[in-house]
Amino acid sequence: MTSLPLLTTGVTLLSGALAIAGVQLYAKGHAQKQDLMERMAQTGPLAIESGRRRRFSGLDRRLRRTRLGKRIEQQLSATGLDLTPGEYTAYAAGALLTLYLLVATVFAPFFGLLAAVIGLWGAHGFLNWQRLKRTEAFINQLPELTRVLANATQAGLALRTAIGLAVEELDDPAREELRRVADQLALGRSLDDALGDLAERLPSRELNVLVSTLILSNRAGGAIVTSLRNLTETLEERKETRREVATLLSQVKVTAVAVPVLGLGFLLMINSMRDGALDDMTGSVGGRLAVLAAAGLYAAGFVLINRLTRVRI
Repeated sequence: MTSLPLLTTGVTLLSGALAIAGVQLYAKGHAQKQDLMERMAQTGPLAIESGRRRRFSGLDRRLRRTRLGKRIEQQLSATGLDLTPGEYTAYAAGALLTLYLLVATVFAPFFGLLAAVIGLWGAHGFLNWQRLKRTEAFINQLPELTRVLANATQAGLALRTAIGLAVEELDDPAREELRRVADQLALGRSLDDALGDLAERLPSRELNVLVSTLILSNRAGGAIVTSLRNLTETLEERKETRREVATLLSQVKVTAVAVPVLGLGFLLMINSMRDGALDDMTGSVGGRLAVLAAAGLYAAGFVLINRLTRVRI
């Protein structure tokens, strides 16, 4: 009887020590997981898979600390390009310098400066174009993706396992994007957060509907197979509609590019008629203002044509 209080005290102390050790181990594992996720967010899976030696590493490290570098990193992550922010910045700077020298030699130095400014806007537009191109390719794969998920869930597989199966069945860009989701799930992130990041990287109505369907089914349960089957048919119809609309608007989009090209052709014709005509035209303030006004009108026409032909389905 006298040993019972001692035994109880010993068991209590041992339980407290094990609890403290467990809390410390959990905190250490959670910190390691957060550190690993931050490093993956900085490097991205492409840098790990490609295995190639990265260039401009010093510039890349300094650029990642800035707000501009973080924004470029987010845009590159959405485009799927195998580039770091430092590499993209260095290549863009080299392309702008080459563009300036080329245009200044062919036309006039003032046109070189104007081309460099337009090229700076074009570098940003290139990332947006790559992101839209990748999003469009991913949208075209959504019917096949929903079909794979429906078949996997109908066979009794969990949604996380179905996503891993889709990684093996589909081609890029769906394979790479779903691999990111699977990697985040393996690190302990919730399905809602992983799919939410996917919807932010590739914003589209079709993907938002799919993500909402998967999240609601994961939370509340329900007939996910039936929902995915119906969604597959809807996505197939929207895919055909988008293809028809793109075919109808292709001529108008070509016109938006052809008009500025014709303007450059007129400048070359003027310069060929008399050497130094463009230098004389841009040698005065009035001539420079006229060139800037014409460039602004061409840019406004290009933007307006693209806005008018942007059809939301």
